[in-house]
Amino acid sequence: MDIRNSAAIVTGGASGLGLATATMLAAQGAKVAIFDLNEADGEAAAANVGGVFVRVDVADEASVASAIDVAEQAHGIARILVNCAGVAPAARTVGKDFAPHPLAGYRRTIEINLVGTFNVLSQFAARAARVEEVEGERGVIVNTASVAAYDGQIGQAAYSASKGGIVGMTLPVARDLAQHKIRVMAIAPGIFLTPMMQSFPQHVQDALGAQVPHPSRLGDPREYAQLVEAIVRNPMLNGEVIRLDGAIRMPPR
Repeated sequence: MDIRNSAAIVTGGASGLGLATATMLAAQGAKVAIFDLNEADGEAAAANVGGVFVRVDVADEASVASAIDVAEQAHGIARILVNCAGVAPAARTVGKDFAPHPLAGYRRTIEINLVGTFNVLSQFAARAARVEEVEGERGVIVNTASVAAYDGQIGQAAYSASKGGIVGMTLPVARDLAQHKIRVMAIAPGIFLTPMMQSFPQHVQDALGAQVPHPSRLGDPREYAQLVEAIVRNPMLNGEVIRLDGAIRMPPR
């Protein structure tokens, strides 16, 4: 799909992987709408990419529907969706005080990361399915999983389950949307230099980067965006999850 002049939506686009993706899409000529809860960073990001910002709770149907309306009024029906919104809490199944994992926290992680991803993609696809085909397709969806879907560490039960759900739905959703000429892919990033990672001391960042076989460093969010670009442009990439991790396999802790 040609990115130039296409309307695009990026969830979690105010920072990290989402911001890098929104920046790349805008640089390639897309009209970008950023969906995020962080208004200050979201407005700044939208201004930087010449797009629009909408405050969105991705797990809420009405919030997403209203946001897509705003994006559509500004740019037309979107043909590109990149889902980067998510949370990454840590809690053990049984805590040090022998208390069980808080169920509310588990539910919240699933709601935002998995249900939120499906909520946005399904509403996006319902609209993209109505547009005219361009070179044999109508839309492209890229969801963000994680290597934690495969190599979940101690304390990642909720996070790994949410990202494993994204991996698991990639093929069936791609098959569902094939009749509408909409492709569905997922990227499973390894350890990337996101705002959460930047909050760690430098020696911790260096130690984590050294775990990556090659290149032995943290991933650059722009490298995630480069893969998004390749996926959007390559019509044969569909129904698959791509690990973007420098060949790391995460240890238990």
